[in-house]
Amino acid sequence: MDKHWNHYCTMSIVHFMAYPATITGDGPIAATVSKIAGDAFFGAVEITHINDAAERQKTRDVIEAAHIKVGYGGQPLVLRGKLSPNSLEEAERQAAVTALKAGIDEAGDVGAKRLAFLSGKDPGDKDRPAALKALIQSTKELCAYGQERGIGLTCETFDRAIDKKALIGPSDFAAEYAAAVRKDYPDFGLMYDLSHQPLLYEESEKALKQLKPHLVHIHVGNGVRDEGKPGYGDLHPRFGWPGGCNDVDELAVFIRALFKVGYLAEGKKEKPWVGFEVKPQSEKETPEQVIAGTKRVWAEAWAMA
Repeated sequence: MDKHWNHYCTMSIVHFMAYPATITGDGPIAATVSKIAGDAFFGAVEITHINDAAERQKTRDVIEAAHIKVGYGGQPLVLRGKLSPNSLEEAERQAAVTALKAGIDEAGDVGAKRLAFLSGKDPGDKDRPAALKALIQSTKELCAYGQERGIGLTCETFDRAIDKKALIGPSDFAAEYAAAVRKDYPDFGLMYDLSHQPLLYEESEKALKQLKPHLVHIHVGNGVRDEGKPGYGDLHPRFGWPGGCNDVDELAVFIRALFKVGYLAEGKKEKPWVGFEVKPQSEKETPEQVIAGTKRVWAEAWAMA
């Protein structure tokens, strides 16, 4: 691609994955967000729950001072809380909705305009239609709550068979779900992650075409599909990880597909986000090394796209 990516998208990074010590809501959150905020490569940062109110305010101060955008990742709320917005048990479904409503409130506190989440576990063929109905109900409740606060909702698609085993899910099914929600809440959208693509046994162009009307956010990263290999599952190792499915070539194919379906296009009033989601896999890898490596892979793939 001849033109710089800044013509087409806002580059973001999932802070709590790059700095995994912060995913619990504790640790040096403001200080590590400051490292990202000081890097002009990124126009946005994606954060999650911050336990301490003072640390939350410090983090907002960093974001505002650096003039970057912020997104709120509610995925850890669901995963760490073992919650399911598509549970067929009403009390469990409501518990997930309540937790995500609290996340929406916090997203507003830090200046985010969208909150991302994921569905609960897939219950299997028999109960899947009922689970989808429950998820649509939960999502519409969350969209209504968010709408009152200026926060849009985004559901990220995950694998259904390998690691997270989520209801949402394969791209054709995810598109069906999103279409049902968007009838009432057109600002609702889906997030697709290159890291999850091999775990879903999908291909870039076909999957993105299915999701095209509903896509509002993209993540790029790596995943390991072969059981028994280091990093197996949805652990987001760096590009080039031994046994990983994605590196420069795969990312270049993905970028070309993003252009083909129109997610990336020049002249959009609001540039769409493309976020790095990569995680150090051991103490041998620092967040800074992994982030720098991802930027190099991105630049090389962009030149090939």
